Amino acid sequence: QVQLMESGGGLVQAGGSLRLSCAASGSIFGINAMGWYRQAPGKQRELVAVITSGGSTNYADSVKGRFTISRDNAKNTVLLQMNSLEPEDTAVYYCNVEYWSGRYYATHWGQGTQVTVSS
Repeated sequence: QVQLMESGGGLVQAGGSLRLSCAASGSIFGINAMGWYRQAPGKQRELVAVITSGGSTNYADSVKGRFTISRDNAKNTVLLQMNSLEPEDTAVYYCNVEYWSGRYYATHWGQGTQVTVSS
């Protein structure tokens, strides 16, 4: 089994910063992509940022220049540094990893962490 432990969500004023962390553990023989998604009330889940095993990154247009994704391959951890937060960033943020189980590639979601930005 695979477990994803997320942390770092909370309440912050507009213009503030938060850092989300997600640590993967369990039956993982290698991690390919690691990413963060978010879902606001009444909206579909959307990609925020993703980083490959080689360090290539991709961001949603709405967060470019404000958010930075990084990973520590030795610790199977992905971080999301969120600066200049806006009320529109309020959502539940989910960690996602694509990993090799030893037999096949699979993806796994974290339980989600709430980020609330007040105006």
